[in-house]
Amino acid sequence: QVQLVESGGGLVQAGGSLRLSCAASGRTFSTYIMGWFRQAPGKERELVATISWSRSTYYADSVKGRFTISRDTVKNTVYLQMNSLKPEDTAVYYCNYRRDSYESWGQGTQVTVAS
Repeated sequence: QVQLVESGGGLVQAGGSLRLSCAASGRTFSTYIMGWFRQAPGKERELVATISWSRSTYYADSVKGRFTISRDTVKNTVYLQMNSLKPEDTAVYYCNYRRDSYESWGQGTQVTVAS
């Protein structure tokens, strides 16, 4: 079992920045993929960014050049640095851990971008 706890959400003006953190605990393995998803009201959950155990990264087109995903293996924490935020980035952001057929989700953290 892997437990994920997100933090760092909040209210920010358009053009501002936020950094989300996701701390993993429990039985984590050395090979995995962690990522961030988001879900806006009335919309499906969508993938934002992922980072693998080898530090390979992926970004959705909508956030490329503005968001950066990174990880600290000592702290077992994944970060999402979000810059140049737009109102359309408003959503609940969820951390995800995946290894083979197993996956775990965090409880979500709200990000609201005011115009």
